This record gives sequence, structure tokens and C-alpha cells, in this order.
Amino acid sequence: MSEISSLLTRLTNINEAGIHQLNCTVDELRVSAVQAQFLLFEVDMAQFQSKGAFLAELAQAIHAPDWFGGNWDAMADALNDLSWQPAAGYILVLHNSGDQQWLPVTDYSIMQEILLDTVVFWKAEGKPFWIFCC
Repeated sequence: MSEISSLLTRLTNINEAGIHQLNCTVDELRVSAVQAQFLLFEVDMAQFQSKGAFLAELAQAIHAPDWFGGNWDAMADALNDLSWQPAAGYILVLHNSGDQQWLPVTDYSIMQEILLDTVVFWKAEGKPFWIFCC
């Protein structure tokens, strides 16, 4: 089985979906996402100096509607809706995820909780939501 085929099989396994370190190239992940009919969103964590900048970039990456308010509640609401982005599953790639000095510890915990809750929500909906850190 090729690495892409193996990755595709794993991506479609809803039970494996969650927050993981990326163990392949982003290009391989993109190819598998297309084959699985998933949408892939990418955010570069190294470019931010504030929570607001991160939330604005996330909103842009997911093509959030105008109601996106630029706060943690809006992030949670948007990631748990995505009705404007119908797909068989979702992948959020957080590039440079180790570079988050701009985010206070409390906000980092809130972000992590929202991301974990998003994975759980989509599993209940029968769709994988993957978050890859790289």
C-alpha cells in the first residue's frame, strides 16, 4: 500500500481523528485531503503577535462568514458549524505550532479546549476533523 493510500485510509477513519503531529509532508496531506473530499485549512502560527491576529487568520483560512466576531466563542461557533464549507471531513494544519509565545497560557488552554471540542463535535456528526501540528 502506498503512503498516500495509507494516509487516505487513516484520514477517513473517524476514530483516529484528533490533534496529531504531522508525520508526512504537507503536500502528501493535501493530496490525500482532495482524494478524501476533505477541506484542508492552513494557518501559520509563527506570524502572529496577538490572539486577535490568530483569530483573524483562522477566519480567513476557513472563509468564515461575516458574523465571525474575532473571539474564542466565535472560533468555537465557526469550527462547529462550517455549513458554508460542506465536505466529507476537515483538516486544520497549524504550521509552526511550537511558536506561540504571543499567546498567554490561559488563552493557549482555551484554544486547545476549543480544538479538542471541535474534534469531538464532528465525530458526533459522523465526520472526521483532524488537526495537524507541524
